[in-house]
Amino acid sequence: MAPAGAIILAIGAGGALKQVLVSAGLADFLAHLATHGGIPALPMAWAVAVCIRLATGSATVATITAAGIMPGVVAATGASPELTVLAIGAGSVFFSHVNDPGFWLVRSYLGTSTPDTFRTWSVLETLISVVGLVLVLAAGWIV
Repeated sequence: MAPAGAIILAIGAGGALKQVLVSAGLADFLAHLATHGGIPALPMAWAVAVCIRLATGSATVATITAAGIMPGVVAATGASPELTVLAIGAGSVFFSHVNDPGFWLVRSYLGTSTPDTFRTWSVLETLISVVGLVLVLAAGWIV
């Protein structure tokens, strides 16, 4: 039950954070910004997930929260929902740090120091995120 409890807690936290941000008007603000501010939906989806990931440290919370915020932007801009999901997924893995349980798992399993884990794992996660965004943008351009 303990592993399932941690997963359910992370999902619940993401859902609660999403609802707080939606109730505060963030989803409507982002939809307005995307339609009138000239910010494309896919980089916006990625950036929202990145911000949440950096704030919480959790890729799960970043994914759930960004996915709950972005439907208004997708509807307002006509962006591809599939590419938006991929952009959110790419953003959710940006820069693993000390708030991320995965950071500590990697550190302990590999026996690296905290600075070395930043130099390796965190940099790798950031590269994966940025390359993912580039590929999503390329796919959006092709489709």
